[in-house]
Amino acid sequence: MTAAPPPECRELTARSADGSRIHVEVYGPEGAPAVVLAHGWTCSTRFWAAQIRDLAADGRRVIAYDQRGHGRTALSATGTGVLADDLEAVLRTTLAPGEKAVLGGHSMGGMTLMAAAGRPAFAEHAAAVLLCSTGSSRLVDESRVLPLRPGRLRTRLTGVVLGARVPMGPVTPVSRRILKYATMSPGSAPERVETCARIVHACPRATRVAWSAVLAGLDLDAGVRELTAPAVVVAGTADRLTPPVHARRLAAALPQCRELVELTGVGHMTPVEAPEVITNRLRDLVRAYVTRIDVSGAEAAVAVEEAAETEGERVI
Repeated sequence: MTAAPPPECRELTARSADGSRIHVEVYGPEGAPAVVLAHGWTCSTRFWAAQIRDLAADGRRVIAYDQRGHGRTALSATGTGVLADDLEAVLRTTLAPGEKAVLGGHSMGGMTLMAAAGRPAFAEHAAAVLLCSTGSSRLVDESRVLPLRPGRLRTRLTGVVLGARVPMGPVTPVSRRILKYATMSPGSAPERVETCARIVHACPRATRVAWSAVLAGLDLDAGVRELTAPAVVVAGTADRLTPPVHARRLAAALPQCRELVELTGVGHMTPVEAPEVITNRLRDLVRAYVTRIDVSGAEAAVAVEEAAETEGERVI
């Protein structure tokens, strides 16, 4: 697997509600069915390289953006409201009025979709969503990064570890082992561990610390109930950061959860560890809920036929 996205990229800038500039990348043909991807904490658009490459090669339009403080977007503010503002700005900048897209979010990117669920732009543009390795609340309480029994001590120490101000420094054999233990499965291929390590180590310390505080106090349970678009939830059974208990809770609370996918032996970095699974789920959602628009930017037609709806699509 390569971390480099395909070269055919159109770069845009979305202006968020507070005037901040959000770096956006668009791949694939204009007018094609669209997928919008939001990455997680300490990552960047590079995290979605496999999905960008394969979906664009299939003729889909793939839109990815850097969250605040990540990649090429400056850190000017944090908070769940900021996550929602920025996603709204990206949707309005890249999609035609009324155009529907599949929205995919990994970890903090999934939390972004929950935070924006009640926003007008989300309702206008979200045809369906894919939530990967994410949760809506109790992130520190449920984390299994530290091999301790659940309780106040583990919660307190986990918060200290995740919010540590120590610089990550260069990627080394030791740092790769630490990152693999905390975020990936024991069986992850070395090249995939290297990909994740280089992405995570590129995240500035200020960004990592600032967003860790937001995630520690996260409560987006109300946003889950507002997320009425058809949803697929994906979790790795070896995920220590957001264990499958989060995915099961989401699947039970989402108004239209179509499927809960638990990937045996996969860790937190599902789009990198199991790229084909994530790409295929995004591809399936596009086929089911989005159709092509004409290149002049006319309003998108949305697929409303859900032939499998009566055949028990909800899998938990």
